[in-house]
Amino acid sequence: MKRFFSTLMLLGALGFTGVTFAEDAAAPAAAAPAATEAAAPAAAPVEAAAPAAAPAEAAAPAEAAAPPAPVPNKGDTAWMIVATVLVLFMCVPGLGLFYGGMVRSKNMLSVLMQTFMITCVLGVLWALYGYSIAFTQGTTPFFGGFDRLFLQGMTPDSMAVTFSKGVVIPEYIFMVFQLTFAVITPALIVGAFAERMKFSAILLFMILWFTFSYLPVAHMVWFWAGPDAITSPESLQTVVDTAGFVWAKGALDFAGGTVVHINAGIAGLVGALVLGKRIGYGKEAMAPHSVTMTMIGASMLWVGWFGFNVGSNLEANGLATLVFANTLLATCAAATSWMFVEWFTKGKPSMLGAASGAIAGLVAITPACGFVGPMGAIVQGLLVSPLCFMFVTKVKSMMGYDDSLDVFGVHCIGGIFGALSTGILVNPALGGTGVWDYVTNAVAPYDMTAQMTAQAWGVGTTLVWSGVVAFVAYKIVDVLIGLRVSEDVEREGLDTTEHGERAYHY
Repeated sequence: MKRFFSTLMLLGALGFTGVTFAEDAAAPAAAAPAATEAAAPAAAPVEAAAPAAAPAEAAAPAEAAAPPAPVPNKGDTAWMIVATVLVLFMCVPGLGLFYGGMVRSKNMLSVLMQTFMITCVLGVLWALYGYSIAFTQGTTPFFGGFDRLFLQGMTPDSMAVTFSKGVVIPEYIFMVFQLTFAVITPALIVGAFAERMKFSAILLFMILWFTFSYLPVAHMVWFWAGPDAITSPESLQTVVDTAGFVWAKGALDFAGGTVVHINAGIAGLVGALVLGKRIGYGKEAMAPHSVTMTMIGASMLWVGWFGFNVGSNLEANGLATLVFANTLLATCAAATSWMFVEWFTKGKPSMLGAASGAIAGLVAITPACGFVGPMGAIVQGLLVSPLCFMFVTKVKSMMGYDDSLDVFGVHCIGGIFGALSTGILVNPALGGTGVWDYVTNAVAPYDMTAQMTAQAWGVGTTLVWSGVVAFVAYKIVDVLIGLRVSEDVEREGLDTTEHGERAYHY
């Protein structure tokens, strides 16, 4: 345990301050030439008319006229509504079925209940204080403020910025879109300690971890003032000074490689270590009770993930189509890669392995989906599966921890790989989009050292922050109400003992 946390602290010390920025390269790049071309003809008549008019009088009305406020595009708004529904679909029922199929039948309903109620309880907390802490400016780069506490001041006319200058979406849809991320991330952790933790302990832990890990990490990685605030090097520095800690380091995370997968994955590993192994682990058969359910759940996650990744673009534009293609291709490549690795090492390709490979591919492409090209997405998919396969088979066995449903091996390891490989594959020379410079409104020169340092900051900060918060939260819950069910309850199953119901009656 000591060596584990020492490793976390070393990872967090990586890097140096070297800020690079990127989000949406396609839309601004397309808009800039059009604006330049439109402005040139308009200037000519003004210059020609100048001798016939008093310059001061002619200029006054133009200077007095304020630019019109941006109006949200109905297509962007409609897409964000659909994307939000898709991400919610990932958690209920997608994740519940995916996880539920992998546990024993006596614990199926408990997993469904856990993922369902985490969504509901944390959804309420997101509206009360979560959104404000994650997405408003605070006094430090680690936490937001209280401007949107209880969603105060938010109306249907409130707008949220996107990644293109002059483009906005309604703040309400941005808030609920981010809500779906905030509820599925803690729900992912459930898989690490499945079949042995009290339901009451799970809820209390999730509230603590959501408040002190998810919200700060989301703020650190994703909060900034928006592209319209950047018009000069001086204004850029102002944005950096008020942005989240990891964003200011220049780390790229398009849809949540750090915020979601590394964040949840390391918390899951800490939970598996703190709770200990399931009774009979390594001695009794603990095969999935329904691979069919797992396949259905994995397929729902795959479909919902298009909302997860493509919705993170916040606009229905050309870059969104690249994100869609990358999400599809990386998943196909990863499932294929896992199948062949398992086939070669174990002699037979399994459905469970194919589903696990698909999820690994989705995890890896999440931070990269708006920054790499299609061939880069395929490379990520092909490489992530052998890495995750090694962790869920060899490393877990060698280290002896009981991560029930391989949350660490797939989500944390896949997320780390995805985040670091993003720093390489964003390179335009490798088909990536490059890093967008909002001051010059052009793609900035690629600097591999600076970008990889920034990515290491994102990975290391998330590992240390989430790992420490999770450990403290588990210990607090253990002292207050106890973490683990009794041996008799665990043997009987959590469905009847914790919820008084069964998933099946036959």
